[in-house]
Amino acid sequence: MQIVHVRYDHPDARKLNDIVQQEYAERYDDEGDITPLTPEMFEPPHGLYLIAYDENGHPVATGGWRSQEENEEGYSAGDAELKRMFVMPELRGRGLARRILARLEEDARAAGRTRMVLETGVQQPEAISLYTSSGYQPTAKFGLFRFEENSRCYAKPL
Repeated sequence: MQIVHVRYDHPDARKLNDIVQQEYAERYDDEGDITPLTPEMFEPPHGLYLIAYDENGHPVATGGWRSQEENEEGYSAGDAELKRMFVMPELRGRGLARRILARLEEDARAAGRTRMVLETGVQQPEAISLYTSSGYQPTAKFGLFRFEENSRCYAKPL
């Protein structure tokens, strides 16, 4: 697997984003993650977006982080927020998400971020397992879904 930095609006990023949005919609019986995201949010040094490609050059996984500062949605100064962590279903369980997560944490730390945060939901037990086994702890809810019952937020000091 090759993991490369791309813009959030790269055609492969859009393709995988459409797949993950469909999965969110199916799991939660809604329209998916409606968080407004722009390519600029993931531009270094204020963020990073990664895509993993298999040996045949097919995009198979994504993940990104974007800078956050203290605001009315519950973020804290120095936060780096994980977004769009996703691995194609047929490749799950092989450590790919863990590799992407480690790269994102490393990059956010190098950019001066002090805490990595993320929001996920109860219908994504494999995501919750990945994050808790990677040192993330439950934290006060933040972001667009902070008032949603099925939302779960986690944080890890960088």
